[in-house]
Amino acid sequence: MTRQHADNPPGVRAWLGLAVILGPVLLVSMDGSILFLAMPRISQALSPTADQALWILDVYGFAVGSLLVAFGTIGDRYGRLKLLMAGATVFGLGSAGAAFAPTPELLIACRALMGVAGATLLPSALAVLSELFPDSRRRAQAIGIFAAAFAAGFAIGPVIGGALLGRFWWGSVFLVNLPVLAVFLVCAPVFLREVRPGGSGRVDPLSVVTSAGGLLLTIYGIKHLAADGVSALPVTTVIGGIAVLTFFGLRQRHLDDPLVDFSLFRDRVFTIAVITGLLPLAAWSAAAYLSGIYLQSVLGLGVLHAALLALPGAAALTLSCVVTPAVVERVGKRAALLVCHFSIAGGLLLLLPTTVTGGIGWYIASTVIAGLGYGISFAVVADTAVGAVPPERAGSAGAIAETSNEIGNALGIALLGSLAALLFRLRGPDLAPTLDETLQLPSLPVSVIQDAKSAFVTGLHVAVVVASLLHAALGTAALRGLPKRAPEERTTEGPETTVCPEAPEAPEEPAEERGGQAVAGRG
Repeated sequence: MTRQHADNPPGVRAWLGLAVILGPVLLVSMDGSILFLAMPRISQALSPTADQALWILDVYGFAVGSLLVAFGTIGDRYGRLKLLMAGATVFGLGSAGAAFAPTPELLIACRALMGVAGATLLPSALAVLSELFPDSRRRAQAIGIFAAAFAAGFAIGPVIGGALLGRFWWGSVFLVNLPVLAVFLVCAPVFLREVRPGGSGRVDPLSVVTSAGGLLLTIYGIKHLAADGVSALPVTTVIGGIAVLTFFGLRQRHLDDPLVDFSLFRDRVFTIAVITGLLPLAAWSAAAYLSGIYLQSVLGLGVLHAALLALPGAAALTLSCVVTPAVVERVGKRAALLVCHFSIAGGLLLLLPTTVTGGIGWYIASTVIAGLGYGISFAVVADTAVGAVPPERAGSAGAIAETSNEIGNALGIALLGSLAALLFRLRGPDLAPTLDETLQLPSLPVSVIQDAKSAFVTGLHVAVVVASLLHAALGTAALRGLPKRAPEERTTEGPETTVCPEAPEAPEEPAEERGGQAVAGRG
């Protein structure tokens, strides 16, 4: 990979280019969470069914996650800036369509279009970033800022959504994207240059279709099982989805340019790192979504009030992401990951004392403690993806780094959200599939309202306990499976420092070993 010494820092143009890139990065991550507080308003305006409401929330994440790797390879092959410009344009069109969507079906379609566009932005942005900062030290700083912006987008999405909903109609949460995209489309050709390293990787269309299709079929079936109970259609859908995903995995083993190199999972460090990219986002998205409903529909808080209560957790998450790289240099990634998983597990359990009548203090404490762990997970997964691979594969590497985050964000709402929905259906008054739909029914007795709210709180508690147990298990796996490294062992030779101090680059190594080192830095 092209390098320059640390005493030859990038110019103002490179930092301005970074600032330009951060705009779309913030939007892509923010749009994964901005609807958490907006869903009660959307439910009142469009009256979606229970499964339509979940699709409105997570079809975006599924579209982004299932297409990131493919678009990373396309950018490597045909030009990253060109893909960035096209993706930003389509993202703007999808945002405008979503803002004025008159039906749940059209809103879902527009959210899916935004997800497809978002999948073009993240890997290409990381790849262009690596070209702006060829010096490894500066590149590490820039990628740290990139990761912090991505984390901040997830964290502030509900806050911005709540602030907008306090003054405007629900469509404003989508229109806020347009001015940022307009600035990017004007400034990108000025501060960024086209990067087309001529990579030889090819995109296998069948792999793209089977990965996305298998994932969507599986999650669709799981949602219907939670919302409607066991029946032939959802069970068949789940089995079909698993079969398609199995075919996808087998196909990757025989391709010269697979979308996902599953041989890397033989390295347990790589496996733990990938799960670390997925599980915290699953827990965070589910907790944020369910907590937003709890604050508004159970406790009766206004949307702006609920948004302000999310600020301490957002601040903790963002600050943790910013300071983690410096802390990791001193204590190592193994210790950081232990803090990550056990702080998330403990923070989620702080939601258990919440009740139908109160729990705001417990909610704030939960978001702050868990937010520290979420920030660590953002930082350690993203910091080495680009620097560990040759330039012609930078887009694909960036895509893999972000895929686990996006899939985790969508899976959290789909699976843990469906688990909460199942508990509500089993323990609630059985008048409607969701709490919001139940509360909108006319002339409900106070006892029925209390039963409905109590059933929802039970579902929230069960979902966070499951997420907490998963994090405790992953933290234990990290404790037993990751190597111990003393801080003094993480040194580099000469004036240059790679993005991953623990894994100095070795261009002559086989690809599989290089991939293992790359993830060792992330994990």
